[in-house]
Amino acid sequence: MAAAPDKPTKVETAKRASNQLRGTIAEVLADAEAPKFEHDDLQCMKFHGIYQQHDRDKRAGKDKTFTFMIRTKCPGGRMTAAQYIAQDDIATRYSTGGALRLTTRQAIQFHGVIKSELKATMRELNQALISTIAACGDVERNVMCSPAPLADDAHRQTRAITDEIAEKLAPATGAYYEIWLDGEKVDRQEHIPEEPFYGESYLPRKFKTGIATPTDNSIDVYTQDCGLITVFDHGKLTAVNVLAGGGLGMTHRKEDTFARMGPHIGSVAPEHAADTVKAIVSIHRDFGDRTDRRHARLKYVIEDRGIDWFRNELRDRIGFPLNDWVELGPLELNDYLGRHDQDGGGSFYGVWVRNGRVADFEDGPRYKSAFRKIAEELDPSVILTPNQSLLFADLDDAKIERLEAILEEHNVPTSIPGVHRFSMACPALPTCGLALAEAERYLPDLVDLIQAELEQHGLEDERFTVRMTGCPNGCARPYTADLAFVGRKPGVYDVFLGGRLAGDRLSELFAELVPQDQIIDKLRPVLSAWASQRNGDESLGDFYNRVYADDAQRTMLTGSKESPSESRVLELIGS
Repeated sequence: MAAAPDKPTKVETAKRASNQLRGTIAEVLADAEAPKFEHDDLQCMKFHGIYQQHDRDKRAGKDKTFTFMIRTKCPGGRMTAAQYIAQDDIATRYSTGGALRLTTRQAIQFHGVIKSELKATMRELNQALISTIAACGDVERNVMCSPAPLADDAHRQTRAITDEIAEKLAPATGAYYEIWLDGEKVDRQEHIPEEPFYGESYLPRKFKTGIATPTDNSIDVYTQDCGLITVFDHGKLTAVNVLAGGGLGMTHRKEDTFARMGPHIGSVAPEHAADTVKAIVSIHRDFGDRTDRRHARLKYVIEDRGIDWFRNELRDRIGFPLNDWVELGPLELNDYLGRHDQDGGGSFYGVWVRNGRVADFEDGPRYKSAFRKIAEELDPSVILTPNQSLLFADLDDAKIERLEAILEEHNVPTSIPGVHRFSMACPALPTCGLALAEAERYLPDLVDLIQAELEQHGLEDERFTVRMTGCPNGCARPYTADLAFVGRKPGVYDVFLGGRLAGDRLSELFAELVPQDQIIDKLRPVLSAWASQRNGDESLGDFYNRVYADDAQRTMLTGSKESPSESRVLELIGS
């Protein structure tokens, strides 16, 4: 007897039955007695950019007060001063503590919005020409791009490609406008034309695309489902390199899930970049696993079927050449903090924001007030970076001088030690339902301890990435960091070593299940050895990989799931 075919997941069933993302959201929204949305509607709401959450610090048994997180969709993180001010107003009215959170994908999140104010929040965002549709859900997510507002042709074309990808892969359903903006209501019994690209089931899982430049891989291009690297020649964009099948999400103790770096696929002419991404998304749509969401990302399609199969499938779907990969030098990470020339006159200025939380901290930086004042007084363009920081652009010398004065008045730091400068954490507890441990609230304290340890060895100014997530899904991109911490349970983390600033190498599991009060003890021998045995200005990640190279060779393309034991690494360091 033939084996029964695998059944689609509950999420797949919910999408198919949703009437193109309508579900019963409007009815539950209008019912003041309904405290929350149920499963099928929750799946639909993600496509609208909304997650239902509750404050896990306040949970007592089954008594939960449900609130909502709203995430914007902002290709390349670019917005006007007026749009930033509008979002600051919205955060003040509707978010917990009035805070905005800058995400690692160049967007803004509003946490703690209550159900009765959900529709008003969405309407006000739309009035500011800020959308949230497809910020979450099984679709193309917010398209990332190098944030530098440089004015040469190559950078302008890079930003244009970002916008073109976002436009070509936006969902076509009218549900968003009907539910949140009181658009024309469609009879639920009437046939709704199928989404021309996504169909009734959309994608098997989310899809992430980002565009890097040779001088700025702040988007971690190798970790994207589809990564593009623009190829410049004397300020002109001549080609676009294409990667596919990256991804960082995995599940603890599930060996069939793993972080993977996207392999080189080839290159295309710049005018074909957006259509190439659309074709790659269509492969994910048609071949992605709809029976197991843990196995539903593009990286598993390529892992299971092979890179040659993928290239042939892609060639069959495009009507233009897929050329050879264009060799480039090593990628760089540029966070653009401080003042920079913008080309063609004017400057831009980057401001570091601790873990992306724009708020006024008691006895600390008053980011929210400072950024509001800068936006109102100076009318800059505003760009969100992939490192949870913020750039103010289109400024002359007088405005730069005033901006620096405003930052000083509000106690916003402009000189950031290396270990703090390249640190990043996801929100985790208390709002994220997937979080197993702290991240945003704990990382600053841990970084202070790491900084103190580095100072003892004269390494306080070293530049390396430190990242923390509350679960293994990798929202703060821990698996490409020099040093990373991934939550296993409250107060306990797995420790990873071996990535680097360039974002082109996976880190390795160094130690498992480390209580937070033992982390520094675990790291001390490695930091000490790095200080005494490094070659020249060798980074922490490069040092780790060098001392371990004789034991197992790693490359950014293997996506190996095996990890060394802590004892073996320390033995090698000691030798």
